[in-house]
Amino acid sequence: MPTSAEWVLFLGTAALFALSPGPGVLYVLARSLRGGRSEGVRSVVGNALGASVHVVAAALGLSALLATSAVAFTVVKIAGALYLVYLGVQAIVRRHDDGTGGIDATVTGVESDGAVKRWARSPLAQGMIAELLNPKTALYFMALLPHFVHPETAPAPLVFALLGFVAVAMAAAVDLAVAVFAGSLSVRFVNNPRLRVRQRVAAGLSMIGLGGFVAVAE
Repeated sequence: MPTSAEWVLFLGTAALFALSPGPGVLYVLARSLRGGRSEGVRSVVGNALGASVHVVAAALGLSALLATSAVAFTVVKIAGALYLVYLGVQAIVRRHDDGTGGIDATVTGVESDGAVKRWARSPLAQGMIAELLNPKTALYFMALLPHFVHPETAPAPLVFALLGFVAVAMAAAVDLAVAVFAGSLSVRFVNNPRLRVRQRVAAGLSMIGLGGFVAVAE
């Protein structure tokens, strides 16, 4: 387990990472403005679940494969970028929807066609998929956590998991604050059709831009 001094260093580093405006925060911001506080919160939960999968993978050593394989890293990165671009394009295409189906309807254009499709177009599922397809999250855990793991004092996988979940919780807390703040602003867009359309286009363009950023980032 980390020493007291190492805990302070780890928490400070994790806090800086959580406060940095990365893809996860920007995604939550766009979804909260588009669909309100409820969808923003569900997006936060989805992001946290996706990041938690990376934590487990890091604890089991699976993330090391991604870190050492340029091909695997590139494939995952491009897949994540294309997914964000797809969500952005759909938001723009469906910009004139009356909003009764929420942002979920912008993904497939179908209101109710089975539990699987309803889940797939939910903010929670989309947030989880977007985070799963972000290889930088896996590399972040692989780069940070080993410095605070001491196998001679506690099993390394358990310490990896503990530290990883603490980092995920801190990031989720920041994302949640963004969702609550942006969700309160979305009321203005709901009550103003012109602003609603403009906001949807802006949110779509933001996700497309975010996808482009993810695709070219080293």
